[in-house]
Amino acid sequence: MLMKDANARLTETELAHLGAGEVGYIRKIRSDEVSRCFPEAPSIDPALDLWALFGADGTPILLTDNRSSTFFKAAEDDLKTVSLH
Repeated sequence: MLMKDANARLTETELAHLGAGEVGYIRKIRSDEVSRCFPEAPSIDPALDLWALFGADGTPILLTDNRSSTFFKAAEDDLKTVSLH
């Protein structure tokens, strides 16, 4: 087992790339966040519940009104999904 120094720190760049291409997260997204995260998306009805899949570094991957679709896309891209609290 490889032990890491307890005082070792990740740089911002290392942290940003942690899990890249391997981990993604799914979260509910408000319609007012859509244009910031998905600038190419059309105007969205504010009453619509939306779900988004993001890469570990925050890169937007998928926007949908169906939560299950985000899990299918993550699996298709071989991403492990994690829960954020």
